[in-house]
Parts: sequence; structure tokens; C-alpha cells
Amino acid sequence: MYQIRIHGRGGQGVVTAAELIAIAAFHDGHEAQAFPSFGVERTGAPIEAFARIDKKPIRLREHIYRPDVLIVQDATLLSTVDVARGCDDKTLVIINTAKPKSELGLKLPAKNIYAIDATKIALEEIGKNIVNTVILGSFAKATDMVTLKALDAAIKQKFAAKPEIAQKNIKAVERAYNL
Repeated sequence: MYQIRIHGRGGQGVVTAAELIAIAAFHDGHEAQAFPSFGVERTGAPIEAFARIDKKPIRLREHIYRPDVLIVQDATLLSTVDVARGCDDKTLVIINTAKPKSELGLKLPAKNIYAIDATKIALEEIGKNIVNTVILGSFAKATDMVTLKALDAAIKQKFAAKPEIAQKNIKAVERAYNL
């Protein structure tokens, strides 16, 4: 079973990112689940969401304490939240930042850290600083847990009522995937 933990701030689409991972996994023929962890937080407050992918039914219903993949949508969280808790030398980290890996302060192997300036891509392709779909392009490429085709299908499904927004997001995902 693959376990993914996503960190971001309220309003950045953290929960939607987890849902899109699960939907894409379903499109690829896997079992999946996605769920958030937040209480009374408001826009801008730190939140987490989780996703699991497996070939067999997933019975586990708890937070992810030892993620295989850690996605950080907002690098400013590194100074306020212990986003790397439970991570080890095998954890793959995908982080939205324009900074070099050496400046992030993560005590994890540099070879496991994928830094992408998802903010820049989101602003150029979507027109808003909402990086959740962009960073999923990097997730798909770095992990092979979901295919780009399945991720595109998940976005079309999630944003079916807004096809123009779906297309912008797909373009951004594909751009990140191809970096």
C-alpha cells in the first residue's frame, strides 16, 4: 500500500489534491481512499489531507503517520509545522518552492526531494495561485503511482461542470509532469 500525506493551507486545494489522487488511482484500476484532517481551521491555516493507493481493498482508516510520499503545497509551512514527522530515508518529498533543495532545511536525502515552482506554473497556466493540480503532475511523474492519463481523467471528472477550468488545470499538470 502507498500512503501519501499532503500539507498546505486552507484554501489551497489540499483536500481536492487528495481526492484527485484517489480518483486517478481508481481510473488506473487501483483501490484508493482520500480524506482530510482539519477542524475549525480557516483559510490560510495549516491543514493536512491523506490518500492511500493499493491493489486490494483498503480497510485502514487512520491518519498517515509514516508516509511513502509527502507533498508540501506551501513551503512556508516548513518553518511552522513539522511536515517531515514520520518521514524516513525512503520517503519521497514533492514540494512547491523556487528555492534549491539545500536551503529547505529538510533532514531527508536530497535525492528524495523534488522541488517544483508550482506557484509559477499555476499563475501562468491557471491564472491563480492554486497549486494543487500542478504539484500532482510532479507526483505522477516522480512516483508512477498514477498515470498522467488517469490524472487528466480525474481532473475532467472533478471539474466536469467547469470544462474551461479543467482544461487549464490539465495543461498545468502536463507542464509539471514534463519538467
